Amino acid sequence: MRVIVTGGAGFIGSNLIRLLLQQSDICILNIDKLIFQGCYHTIREFDTFPQSRYSFSQTDICEYALLNHLFNDFKPDAVLHLAAESHVDRSIDDPESFIQTNIFGTYNLLKISRNYWKRLDENGKKAFRFHHISTDEVFGSLEKNDRPFRESTPYAPNSPYSASKASADHLVRAWHHTYGLPVTLSNCSNNYGPCQYPDKLIPLMITKAINGEPLPVYGDGLNIRDWLYVEDHACALLEILKHGRIGESYNVGGNCEKSNIEVVNMICNLLDELMPDSPNKPHKNLVTFVRDRPGHDQRYAMDTEKIRNEIGWTPKYNFSGGLRNTVTWYMKNLDWCNAVKYKQYDGKRLGLQQL
Repeated sequence: MRVIVTGGAGFIGSNLIRLLLQQSDICILNIDKLIFQGCYHTIREFDTFPQSRYSFSQTDICEYALLNHLFNDFKPDAVLHLAAESHVDRSIDDPESFIQTNIFGTYNLLKISRNYWKRLDENGKKAFRFHHISTDEVFGSLEKNDRPFRESTPYAPNSPYSASKASADHLVRAWHHTYGLPVTLSNCSNNYGPCQYPDKLIPLMITKAINGEPLPVYGDGLNIRDWLYVEDHACALLEILKHGRIGESYNVGGNCEKSNIEVVNMICNLLDELMPDSPNKPHKNLVTFVRDRPGHDQRYAMDTEKIRNEIGWTPKYNFSGGLRNTVTWYMKNLDWCNAVKYKQYDGKRLGLQQL
């Protein structure tokens, strides 16, 4: 099987490629424009695989001609589309880049995939899949006692980021229902784990606490997210690729709702344990509450009954074990953090970016 992975140098994409290379014989073309300085550090390990298994192209999915050439040359059996602008805070400051990549880039991929798919023989058409990876944020915000998001929950995006992802979801559905392109979709909850860029909540708190810096927590810290270990997400994507029903969407979540302040306190407790000689103990003393983000959604939660019943996928990692793995990984890989965290956006260093 030959699979194109877009956004494969990103957090989820790189973990997905690692899983595919280690646990399957799939041949992969990784397409990523490398928007983060130094993010090639994340995928450098894949260069040890022969080109028959793995190749990389630094290409923007908005570049139609280049993307079309890659499809015709590689001849994929499937596309796993993860490439996206994904930082909520930055989408508030710069919505145009999110509209360009997440909407127009997805349109480019759909147009090229459809044209490519139409030229396949009947067996090729039957086997081809276009899987689009999205977010739970397209469903909006939940109150404390609301039932979790289901696949049928109406879309109600509240940020430029989630609006752009919702738009992409609608395009993917339309290309299936209008043109017959064989697609599947998934909406995931907050991911965490190794190789996540240090501007997201968990790695941000880990790296700042290690350095003895203030730990900035939005508002009262009571915003709730469902946390999913990235390796579990990668396994879910592989199972959907193998067994997902054409035209269907699947919620992928960790069944683990935690408030932001609860997560931060758990990180602090782990660092107290793993760094017994740290001068910053107890690390909870570093917590600083800061002004809340505009339009900050209160709660996300995912009902994963459909993927469990239809495909048999459930998360393997509990949060305490996954978080310990994550904290340990960052403690051992601070050089990686330093290599990727100083990307400039409009002259600004990455600052506080949280989901």
